[in-house]
Amino acid sequence: MAAHSLVKSAEQLREEEDRFLAPYAMKSSKSLGRVHTEPEDPFRLPFQRDRDRIIHCRSFRRLQAKTQVFVSYFGDHYRDRLTHSMEVSQIARDICRNLGLNEDLAECVSLAHDLGHPPFGHGGEQALDEVMRAYGLHFEHNEQSHRVIEKLEKIYPAFDGLNLSKEVLDGLLKHNPHQYRTYVNFMTSPHLEAQVMDLADEIAYINHDVDDGIRAEIISLADIRKFAIWQEAETSVLEKYRPAVFVKDDLANDPEMRRRYVSRVISKMISLMISDLLTTTSANLQENDITSLEKVRMHKGALVAFSAPMRAKQQKLREFLMRNFYLNPKVEKHIKHGKKIIKKLFAYYMRHPKLLPFDYSKMIIGGERVEIVVKDYVAGMTDHFAEETAKNI
Repeated sequence: MAAHSLVKSAEQLREEEDRFLAPYAMKSSKSLGRVHTEPEDPFRLPFQRDRDRIIHCRSFRRLQAKTQVFVSYFGDHYRDRLTHSMEVSQIARDICRNLGLNEDLAECVSLAHDLGHPPFGHGGEQALDEVMRAYGLHFEHNEQSHRVIEKLEKIYPAFDGLNLSKEVLDGLLKHNPHQYRTYVNFMTSPHLEAQVMDLADEIAYINHDVDDGIRAEIISLADIRKFAIWQEAETSVLEKYRPAVFVKDDLANDPEMRRRYVSRVISKMISLMISDLLTTTSANLQENDITSLEKVRMHKGALVAFSAPMRAKQQKLREFLMRNFYLNPKVEKHIKHGKKIIKKLFAYYMRHPKLLPFDYSKMIIGGERVEIVVKDYVAGMTDHFAEETAKNI
């Protein structure tokens, strides 16, 4: 008698998806497939395969040396683009599991959403946008992530790009997908998994920027305690641990305990935001009678959302971060330095396009506009590589 295999086939995994995911989820069985037809993997579903392709590509590895807020060499414990993407992925997966959505798809979009981000954070993005405007073009990192996946990664012999599922490509254009070429005509917002990722991105950066700001001593506890969402989280932490562990007024005298305390409060803030999103989104799905994937596509407006009170709390915190963290001289001087480097590199390679690496020179020979190829090359650099290259030229 033959032994029964414990290994699940892709077909069995697909059946489990159909059985357990919500009717409004983006299931593998409903996928539009890939731009370039490929044989199915016998043991992985399409979005699992996409996730693996993203993780193993060069652009993903370079994220570990690209700025989130602090330039990548500022310190070992601050977030970079890679750790940010991983935190977004974790939050998005948790939310999707609770809502019965496709975790694999949300993970793909989360891990890929910053692949096109240039060095030196949003300052680098602004610099590239400014230089591209002179050519009647613009730069936006979500669009560039799309380009990385469809064109710039070159690891397969038969096609450029990673040839990801069309739903992943649509998900990367999470902001106003109706403005861009998508494979599904959404009324205003993309599939729910991409909507989840969009807000998971917000949850991640708001909280880890507070954490990094406190760690860098740019934000003080006195500053952050003015905000309602921190107060709510702090009260919960103190009720849980007081008086055995945390004594609020003694934290200034014990740096190690303060780090533990800040970590617990930020963890609670993340939980509060996720809980609010789940409650609000669940109500939206029920109130709008969202019982199918087609109804998601035809719905006007986003269904995944925070409540109005939570959105107001977040907005106040974001405004504070903009004034006191992102524009702080300690941060801003590195961003301004990075912008100068990017503009210098762009100008140099526009004058000397023949000095571009072979892969990029080949694109120009093939008919691509020089300024687009130079933009692609500079956007793909890490902070350190960009700075070293600028010094050498």
